[in-house]
Amino acid sequence: MINKILYADSGAENAQDMLKILLELPATKNAQVSILKVISPKTTQEESAAQEEAQAKIGELVAKLGTNCDEASCKVEEGEPKTTVLKVAQEVDADLIIMGSRGLGKLQSILSNSVSQYVFQLTDRSMLLVKDDIYIKKLKRVMVALDKSPAANYALEITLSLLQGYQDAEIFLTRVNPDLDPNVNLSQADMESNPILAPAIAKVKRMGLQYRCLVTGGRPAQKICSLAEARNIDLLVLGSPERRPSIAKSLPDIERLLGSSLSDYIRIKAPCPVLLARQEVAA
Repeated sequence: MINKILYADSGAENAQDMLKILLELPATKNAQVSILKVISPKTTQEESAAQEEAQAKIGELVAKLGTNCDEASCKVEEGEPKTTVLKVAQEVDADLIIMGSRGLGKLQSILSNSVSQYVFQLTDRSMLLVKDDIYIKKLKRVMVALDKSPAANYALEITLSLLQGYQDAEIFLTRVNPDLDPNVNLSQADMESNPILAPAIAKVKRMGLQYRCLVTGGRPAQKICSLAEARNIDLLVLGSPERRPSIAKSLPDIERLLGSSLSDYIRIKAPCPVLLARQEVAA
């Protein structure tokens, strides 16, 4: 399911470490990886030096990853980083964009010209965001946030695809129902029979993967983040549907840019890398 990965390199070591961990999974070993380094437009005299420096940085990253990237998949582009990432993601037809993130919230993202937030807002592709201030670990505990939406189902599918052939991870199937009393502790049997989790459990069992169920009440975004912290989660996956019609794709939605959606809250507050699974819906 993830066959083409675009890594937009900002030099952040956390994001580089996450890419390395991801490429060690059996399911992604044969994925096509494009590494993008965006540099500011230079004068003719400065351009050659800047290009050489950027290529050297990519070379260091390729050596760190222990992978082979030919010239076609290692790109140095001049331009505005946020628009260049979007352009290259289209060109390479990326299934997943991986970027570092400062975890800025609300108005800060706009005022500081946040590249990751801009790309997340406008892309129709899945994104893996890695904050600068979190500790990156091998994937042992992977949480999938589930609800009734097709986006959540796609989040599960992309998780199972990533973990195919990998037996070291445990999947935490998580359902936060705002109608439930958060102070009520459900039994394991009650959680496994939950109508949202039951089909997901069947899929996980067919793959022979370890799992746990988490069903609770509360405000979904806040509760998902607190559960991720309490369970020491290494990767959080949730569906993040693209809601805007094609005609509006070039027009940023100010409400979402300001961080009002569940996806925005979680990308800012989650204590671990966040994979926002986004599947383009045919018109």
